[in-house]
Amino acid sequence: MAKKAPAPKNPELDGPEFFAAVNLIEQEKGIPKSYMLEKITQALVSAYKRDHEGITDNVVVDFNEEKAEVKMYVKKDVVETVDNPSTEMSLEEAQSKLPQAQLGDVLRIEVKTRSFGRIAAQTARQVIVQGMREAERGMIYDEFSAKEHEILTGVVTRIDPRNGAASIRITSGGEFTDAYLSAAEQVRGEEIREGDRLKVYVVEVRRSTKGPQVIISRTHPGLVKRLFELEVPEIYDGTVEIASIAREAGSRTKLAVTSADPNVDPIGACVGARGQRVNAIVEELKGEKIDIIKFSDDPIAYVSAALAPAEVVRAQLLEDGKSCRVIVPDDQLSLAIGREGQNARLAAKLTGFKIDIKPASAPEDEEEDDLMAEEPEEEPEEEPEE
Repeated sequence: MAKKAPAPKNPELDGPEFFAAVNLIEQEKGIPKSYMLEKITQALVSAYKRDHEGITDNVVVDFNEEKAEVKMYVKKDVVETVDNPSTEMSLEEAQSKLPQAQLGDVLRIEVKTRSFGRIAAQTARQVIVQGMREAERGMIYDEFSAKEHEILTGVVTRIDPRNGAASIRITSGGEFTDAYLSAAEQVRGEEIREGDRLKVYVVEVRRSTKGPQVIISRTHPGLVKRLFELEVPEIYDGTVEIASIAREAGSRTKLAVTSADPNVDPIGACVGARGQRVNAIVEELKGEKIDIIKFSDDPIAYVSAALAPAEVVRAQLLEDGKSCRVIVPDDQLSLAIGREGQNARLAAKLTGFKIDIKPASAPEDEEEDDLMAEEPEEEPEEEPEE
């Protein structure tokens, strides 16, 4: 027995299905219905104009959700002489459609061609999908751009075996996206595995053709700053302020803090009872050492404190105003300089001063040497010409 041929699908735009899809998108994705209808209107009008020359702005789309109908109309002026059939019609033609039509009237002629119905249905579906993607990208960009210079927690979804870069899924305000943590932005020696939860610092959010691109880091000094804000209430409420920060990720960070309230010890607030606050941050940073010093407007005191844990015998600000000579005990010279110069390098970065470290046993003739260097050489006496 021959199989019965399936009924041909109606090529016209299916109103109930259309509105159900738009409402579902609004509920699940949060994309406003008005946004979707505007995009679909633009697409349908453009599709009609492509197939009908002479059409201007006389095409309208009417969405009637109560009747579950989507209709398109072409508006035409009733004139004596028709110059443009796409925008004008004769009185005779107008009265054949509407007997009471008069010259000067504007008639709305419904577009019901089957061919355009198919184009309209396809266009609507394409625009819904494309509009949903664009709106989602816009919502993701807006959500994460508001989180620039903040900390977010993400889950490692993939590790690239070639270069060690990690894909991390981060979430904020119900939105999520995959961010790329390059090997250069990972802490040296830190082992990251798939499934790990990591706190990352959002450096920047960029727009791209494939959607928002979130730049994240585990090495940025801002990560340490935000961790202290989360752990220390006095920093969060502004009682204690982080004046400067210098970091070599995975090894050591120096933090200069200050407080406008004389009754608040900024260092003690950051350290916490029995070191609980700073220890929690050290644990998050996988053992990275943290030196907390008190900021001072006095460059000598500030530079001396920045060289902690080394003690400073005395310090002198040099004439250029950007350099400082520091004298330390002989047995603390290596401590002041640090391994591979790290302590001195971080102190210079923290304070903004060039630091010249000398042991206490060094001869105190630097000033004389400077003066000698500044004295001009004597010019040789010229011999009289014969």
